[in-house]
Amino acid sequence: MNTLLKSATIIDSSSAYHQQQKDILIIDGEIAKIADKITHNNKDTVVALKNLHVSIGWFDTSVSFGEPGFEERETIKNGLNVAAKSGFTAIAINANTSPVIDNKSAVEFLINKSVNAATTLYPIGALTQGSKGIDMAELYDMKQFGAVAFADYNKPIANDNLLKVALQYAQNFDGLIFSFPKNNSIAGKGIVNEGVNSTKLGLKGIPALAEHLQIARDLFLLEYTGGKLHIPTISTKKSVLLIKEAKKKGLDITCSVAAHHLVLTDDELPDFDSRYKVNPPLRTNEDTKALIKGVTSGVIDIITSDHNPIDIENKKVEFSEAKDGTIGLESMFGAVNSVLETTDFIEAITYNPRKRFDITVPKIAEGSQADITLFNPEGNHTFSIADILSTSKNSIFIDKKLKGKAYGVFANNQLILNQ
Repeated sequence: MNTLLKSATIIDSSSAYHQQQKDILIIDGEIAKIADKITHNNKDTVVALKNLHVSIGWFDTSVSFGEPGFEERETIKNGLNVAAKSGFTAIAINANTSPVIDNKSAVEFLINKSVNAATTLYPIGALTQGSKGIDMAELYDMKQFGAVAFADYNKPIANDNLLKVALQYAQNFDGLIFSFPKNNSIAGKGIVNEGVNSTKLGLKGIPALAEHLQIARDLFLLEYTGGKLHIPTISTKKSVLLIKEAKKKGLDITCSVAAHHLVLTDDELPDFDSRYKVNPPLRTNEDTKALIKGVTSGVIDIITSDHNPIDIENKKVEFSEAKDGTIGLESMFGAVNSVLETTDFIEAITYNPRKRFDITVPKIAEGSQADITLFNPEGNHTFSIADILSTSKNSIFIDKKLKGKAYGVFANNQLILNQ
């Protein structure tokens, strides 16, 4: 199969073609030619889209689907199709299924279910058995079968010694450990950010302190044990400062931020719409500004959608009873592109996650396998339920103004367009 991308502006800081508009000819999945103008023949599939830009394929490091166990929320097959049409050539899938992905057979199941998809699936194995936070799971075996990291999704590790031992043990096979930044003792039964809005609305608050204490503990443990630690979806100004100081010390620490924490605040809460119930909770405008600065300064390494489909029975209910989570694959680019420069977004969604997960970074160069995202960074639109491709519709960005559009991907010798 031959595919010709016409007049594509290349966004790839490592490429000699960075910021240049070129034609790109792909033959049998390999970039055969990059030139100012390439004449096509009848065998070529020609892609000529408005203001077409391309980058190396985007990688989302926190995606939940549901299968196995919660297929009504999302299946792997449809989820991967959603990811491809949203611009992602790779995703890391969370272990929050039923049964939990806590052994090599479960990891193998996920990989086998994703064979032949355009988007590559990388499993994140559970850190503890059943994600119960008691006994460590089969980390080494899962790593051997394809797990790229270990995490109990959105569940903090309360046992200090368990995290210490995990960090020590994983060094034997270069394993990456996640630690969710929340101290449940401080958070208690809170459901939103503790502050002016929680007080006005009479909703139980989660103090930012709950995040800060957990991160501080994790960093002390990392300093003691060594190893590789990743803190997912930080949400406060102080968290950025804590991680900045840890990096200055030379600790092997990275962190991510969810797209919605870069764009939205707890000012969205007055309507008690459960779509805005996420974990960590939406914080303040001051926090959002600090998180954006954290990305542009390089303190925050990765941006994620934190895509988490929830069925209507568990989401469209009273705010206090609703499950945490929002879908985000379809809206991620448009949301983040509205507050960040496109080049900053690309760095945090392409190079950085692959380096952290020890995955080969693709190249836009002749002779390289094509692993490419197609997008338009310009143009404003209002995100609506009609834009949602996921089975579940719990998007935090419905009726929000977004900037730009993901056209799709070319990866694994497949062209997938959202047209």
